[in-house]
Amino acid sequence: MNGSTQNPQQEPGMERRLLLVFILTFAVLLISQPLLMKYFKPPAQERKEQKAQSAATQPVVPAQAPAVPAAPVKAQPGAKAAAAKQAAAERETVLENDLYKIVLSNRGAQVKSWFLKQYQDEQGRPLEFVHQAAAQQYGYPLSLWTYDEALRTKLNSALYVMTGKLAVNEQVHGRAAFAGSPPEIAPGDDIILGHDAGAHITFEYGDADTIVRKSFYFDHSYVVKVETSVTQNGQPVRAYPAWPAGFGDQTTPASYASATVDLYNGETSWHGGEKVVREPIKKISSGATINGPFAWAGAADQYFGAVFMPDDPKTAVLVTLRNAIEVPKDPAKPEGEKIKQEVVGAAVGNVSGLTSERLFAGPKNLDVLQSVKAPALPGQAASNLEGMVDFGTYLGFIAKPLFLWLRWTFKHLVGNWGWSIIVLTVIINIVVFPLRLTSMKSALKMQKLQPQINAIKNRYSQKTKNLKPGDRAAKMEFSQQQNQEIAALFKREGASPMGGCIPMLIQFPFLVAFYSMLGSAIELRQAHWFWLHDLSSPDPYHILPILIIVTTLAVQRMTPQAGMDPAQQKVMTLMMPVMLGIISWNLSSGLCLYWVMGNLVSIIQQFWMNNTKFGQEMRAEAEKRARKKGLAPTKT
Repeated sequence: MNGSTQNPQQEPGMERRLLLVFILTFAVLLISQPLLMKYFKPPAQERKEQKAQSAATQPVVPAQAPAVPAAPVKAQPGAKAAAAKQAAAERETVLENDLYKIVLSNRGAQVKSWFLKQYQDEQGRPLEFVHQAAAQQYGYPLSLWTYDEALRTKLNSALYVMTGKLAVNEQVHGRAAFAGSPPEIAPGDDIILGHDAGAHITFEYGDADTIVRKSFYFDHSYVVKVETSVTQNGQPVRAYPAWPAGFGDQTTPASYASATVDLYNGETSWHGGEKVVREPIKKISSGATINGPFAWAGAADQYFGAVFMPDDPKTAVLVTLRNAIEVPKDPAKPEGEKIKQEVVGAAVGNVSGLTSERLFAGPKNLDVLQSVKAPALPGQAASNLEGMVDFGTYLGFIAKPLFLWLRWTFKHLVGNWGWSIIVLTVIINIVVFPLRLTSMKSALKMQKLQPQINAIKNRYSQKTKNLKPGDRAAKMEFSQQQNQEIAALFKREGASPMGGCIPMLIQFPFLVAFYSMLGSAIELRQAHWFWLHDLSSPDPYHILPILIIVTTLAVQRMTPQAGMDPAQQKVMTLMMPVMLGIISWNLSSGLCLYWVMGNLVSIIQQFWMNNTKFGQEMRAEAEKRARKKGLAPTKT
């Protein structure tokens, strides 16, 4: 999609790219060491050159199934004309429970408004789940989508006759809601549903050619039972219930870019979890048809979704929808400058023309999704909707337990998501401290061995000076001998040139897992912590990214840089914090909070290590070597 705006928190493939950025950063730091030695070495040191190359491959996304047009409808001889059934005027019926407030219109037999009462918009009001601007152009929730645009317009603009009655809530067993006959629901009524009550609403329309019936069942959950049928000239028509155009929480370019069409067809990921197909907005073709079987399919954005669960997954069909709208550039100024954005939707039904399914329309809250049972696919047990939460393709097996742990900490210990992240960070760093301690000792040993390493290098440097310029084979042999001698020294002294890098490598999977988790967990949407009003969004004042730079600089200055001259270390202590600051500038504030706290714990641990007897001995050795070279030692 040309000109699309990608969501920095939920951009497709961003998890892989973030991990790649961290790895490349680590590689750059290693590669830059010999380059720095070339330009910042003492005059007597030999100049050397090293080169590094890296390549990354992108996975190939399978092509979507081509759209399948509806078969032409032919009138059968002798088919009787349908009796006309139309309402005289438009009427709206309101259904309300503790979770939502829905406004149903008999024009098109669709939902005109759908407020989620437990979630707020940016003004603190109940969230309007229907994207009103998009719905006015492309259709409201529970409208019907057909391949014939003229018929589609007719079905969604006709005045239906509505009938309805209250019923026992199908989710509440063993309780009687009414002493006698269930009360009737008339057009224009306002109905408040209790936990023990549900509502059956039926809309019917008929003219000389077309007969339509739409039946909905609402209870005290985010799930709506949907049954529809359309016949034209006595023949069934493929008319699929739809959520046509986006969600009401989409107000920024990032929120529009987070939209996807999701589908679960029973596949499993490499670590055994559910593999959900998520088509990003730029890959969605409007009107494309995807055939079943699938357990559920629909549209979603970063925190909310509307997915259909067909009663018969084998004969189900998904039609993807994507359309452009004009919205205010500044939501606070609706009459100001307009920009183009795109919204996605989905229509799901049965190829037979008679559709029976359930619609989940609500938050991607893990507890809520786990309580919704999806239909069983052939050869598989029934699952639920928790796959709607995208914990990440590669590190989801880490991100999900992290979230469950974070949620437990929030519920049972501190009651604030920001403090929960801090508690989690401290515990994680304490758990990995033994490994970090080993790496810190290894780094200090590397400092002690540096004079011996330099002596070996100087000895072989003298040997290569006497060689002819074209004698490359001898140079390579001397280089191999040098490396073998240095490796033997490391083994004998119990040191490792990579030891000081291990803590950084340990943090990578946790950082990426936190990134995926914080970008998907609706619980952190609008979660407050001091000056932060939304831990899932970037720090508006960039205080945390600046603290990342400062604390990383402190860690760098305190940590021994094995095999590095003090002058080179000074350059590295500036390069790495700046690079990490750039990476974190627009990341979620919750992730930056985790990063800063991890650095603070590292500072405390390194300070303790540097002041142990072993650390003091190693530091004294480094300072002694620095004085011999006439350079100021690095302070810790």
